[in-house]
Amino acid sequence: MQGVVQAYDPSTGHGTVLAEPDRTPIALRPGALHGSIFRELRPGQRIIFDVVEEDGAAYAVRVRIGADGY
Repeated sequence: MQGVVQAYDPSTGHGTVLAEPDRTPIALRPGALHGSIFRELRPGQRIIFDVVEEDGAAYAVRVRIGADGY
């Protein structure tokens, strides 16, 4: 899924992504950057991510850019 970073707190790893195409807010799970090229995210940055659902809530995980999986 693609989206745009709305907010990100590098000290906690929490944040919010607005999913395309309807701009639905999805919580960024702490640890979502693990294994990616990102150290932190900035508002407005376009990313690709996977979505997992737990207890009725959606979370963005496995953040990357581009088709190469980085």
